[in-house]
Amino acid sequence: MKKTILSFLLCMLCFAAFATEPATAVFTGEDYSIYVTYSESIQPGDPLCVRMDFTPSRKTMKEPGGFTQAVLLFGEKRKADFFVLSGRQDSNGAISLCGMVPISTYQETGIYDATIMYSAYGREFMKFTLPVSVEPKDFISETLELDNRNTSIKTDTSTTRMNQIDRLNEILYTVNTDAVHQKKPFTAPTTATRRTSFFGDRRVYAYTGGGSSTSLHYGIDYGIPTGSPVAACGAGRVVMAEDRISTGWSVVIEHMPGLYSLYYHLDSLDVKVGQMVKAGDGIGVSGATGLATGPHLHWEVRLNGEAVNPDFFTEESFLYFQ
Repeated sequence: MKKTILSFLLCMLCFAAFATEPATAVFTGEDYSIYVTYSESIQPGDPLCVRMDFTPSRKTMKEPGGFTQAVLLFGEKRKADFFVLSGRQDSNGAISLCGMVPISTYQETGIYDATIMYSAYGREFMKFTLPVSVEPKDFISETLELDNRNTSIKTDTSTTRMNQIDRLNEILYTVNTDAVHQKKPFTAPTTATRRTSFFGDRRVYAYTGGGSSTSLHYGIDYGIPTGSPVAACGAGRVVMAEDRISTGWSVVIEHMPGLYSLYYHLDSLDVKVGQMVKAGDGIGVSGATGLATGPHLHWEVRLNGEAVNPDFFTEESFLYFQ
C-alpha cells in the first residue's frame, strides 16, 4: 500500500507563562492533513495534552476507515490512546482527537520528545515527534502532626480500608472512550480563595507515640467552614458518592476519558452515583470527615489514575479543546 508523504511545519510559539497559547504543528500531504495543538511548555505534575484535527483530501473523503487509531507517548512509561472529541460522522470526514498523559511531579526539567503514532485508513502506523519543555517548579514541604484519631486512620490496614482504596483505583484507572462530557476549562469547586495546602506538597505525617510516613499531597485544600457549598468543577457523570475511612464523604466525577475530579472530607452529599452534573452544580457541603485536621475541601484531579495539577484545567489555554 502506498505510503503518504507528509511535510512538517512546526510553529513554535513563545510561552511567557504557563497559561499562554499552545504550540501548533501542521502536517500536509496528498491524502490528508493534520493540524496539531499541544502543550509545548509544562511543569512537573501537569498533563501533556495534544489535540489533532484530521481532514482528508477530496479524493480520500469517501474512503472508508478514516482515522483509525492514534497513541501519545512521553518517555518509556507514559502512554495514552487518543479519543474522539468531535466529528466521528462529519460529512467531510474531518475528526478531532485528544491525547493526554500525566507528567510526574518528580519529572526532571529539560527538553523531551512527545511521540505520536497514528494509523489512517487502516494503513501502517506512522509517527512524528513534538518538542516539549518541562520547566522548573518548586513544591512545598511540610510536616503534619496527627492526633490519635488521624493517626489511627492513617495507619489503618483493615480489609475495609484496603478494599476502599482498591475500588477507587479501579475507577480512576478506567478509561471510557465515549465519556466526553467537558471540553471547557474547569471552574473552581468553591468561591473561597484561601488555600491551606497545594498540589504536589511533599508531606510528612508524624504519628502520636512516634513514627511517621511520607507522601505527596494530590490536590488543593481550601480552608472553608463546615457547611460551605461545594460545586462540580465541570460537566460529567458521578462515579462515586460515599463515605470512606480516609477521605470521609467523597464524590468522584468523570469528565473525559480517564479524567476525573475528586472532592473529599465533605459533611454531606447532594448527588448519587450515575447522576449527570454540569459545571457549578452543587454536589454537597464541606466538612472535616475522614483524615482531616480541620474543616476544608480537598479538590483533586486524576488523569489515567495519576494525580495532576488541578489548576492546569482552569486556565484559558485549555480552551483549545473546545
